Amino acid sequence: NVTLSLRQPGSSIKVVTYSAAFKKGFSPGNTILDTPVSFKDGQTVYSPVNYDGRFHGPVSIRVALGSSYNVPAVKMLATIGLDDVVQTGKDLGITSWNDPKNYGLSLTLGGADVKMIEMMTLYGTFSQMGRLSESTGILKVTDSSGNILEEYKDSSKEVIQPDIAYLITHILSDDIARIPAFGSNSLLKIDNQAVAVKTGTSDNKRDNWTFGYTPEYVVGVWVGNNDNSPMNPALTSGVT
Repeated sequence: NVTLSLRQPGSSIKVVTYSAAFKKGFSPGNTILDTPVSFKDGQTVYSPVNYDGRFHGPVSIRVALGSSYNVPAVKMLATIGLDDVVQTGKDLGITSWNDPKNYGLSLTLGGADVKMIEMMTLYGTFSQMGRLSESTGILKVTDSSGNILEEYKDSSKEVIQPDIAYLITHILSDDIARIPAFGSNSLLKIDNQAVAVKTGTSDNKRDNWTFGYTPEYVVGVWVGNNDNSPMNPALTSGVT
């Protein structure tokens, strides 16, 4: 059951990194250099690359997130620190991040497993301007006479400032910010609707995600093989 299984979220988790950055005073207009970089990790060196295999020079945070560039996200995580990003993820509804000492800079690219239902809670929090309501599969239970035996009661709470949730939503709704990676008028753009959307693909091509939301609805989609075999790389991207 993929909704409850631990899977790699790919770039769909980048919103957590940029939320933590906005909490520290960064803004969508700030510039990040999308240029080659290497980080020493013990005996190994980590050199992140972008999905398209290219570097794009100075880019705004808005374009870096909208077009889902990997290198700026890793640089941002290195700048603000792993602990703050992990805590922001937990605040937003991620319950599976229980072993931070094993997480590195690849966390912002989906290196730590999550559950789909957690991601629905996370994106639902952005849709409600920073108020978290846990995802649930049952709203009401009645007997044969219509008497209510159990009923879901909203116990939402503010876990992130509304202005930060607004910034994330505004970027994810900005079709212009997506153009460098997805082109204009891609399948991610819904005519006559302001829809925030984020995609994610795991490095091993086993997981392909899209999360989209408005104030009324949140939709999450996973595509992959239930035997965990990789998909054809030619068929695996955020718009396929």
